[in-house]
Amino acid sequence: MSMDETLVIGVGQEHRGDDAAGLLVARRVAGAPPRNLPALRVVEHGGDGMDLLLAWEGARSVVVVDAVVSGGHRVGDVHRFDARRDPLPSALFAAHSTHALGVADAIELARAMERLPARMVVYGIESACFDTGSRPGPEVLAAVDTVAERVLDEIEGAAARDA
Repeated sequence: MSMDETLVIGVGQEHRGDDAAGLLVARRVAGAPPRNLPALRVVEHGGDGMDLLLAWEGARSVVVVDAVVSGGHRVGDVHRFDARRDPLPSALFAAHSTHALGVADAIELARAMERLPARMVVYGIESACFDTGSRPGPEVLAAVDTVAERVLDEIEGAAARDA
């Protein structure tokens, strides 16, 4: 991975309903029409925290997208976190995880080890259904489109500021 490259990691499980949200955002970002973006690499990831640490190793700029459950927001609501500035609320990312070490845990471990990328933004899409074999709900699918556009705009804006 090049230090000039921006990495987008879509986290989730394709056949677990709303849990596919991060993967779907990654696919939309990867398939977006060309824009004035820096080198961009898009990865779909199952969400294992230790593997996430390896996935962003050496990256300067990372955007992670995952399904979240707050219990206090509507399905389809979008959360944005600057992981360089503030710790992530681990409860948001743990409610549906099948891994012992999830996204928030991986980021906080990287922070403790001083291995966070220079820029790390995390988007969470409020989700509800994680049943095996189910499809994402309409609110989550609408949020996927919104987040993909926001990710592309954010990457483009950061590139313009860095130029």
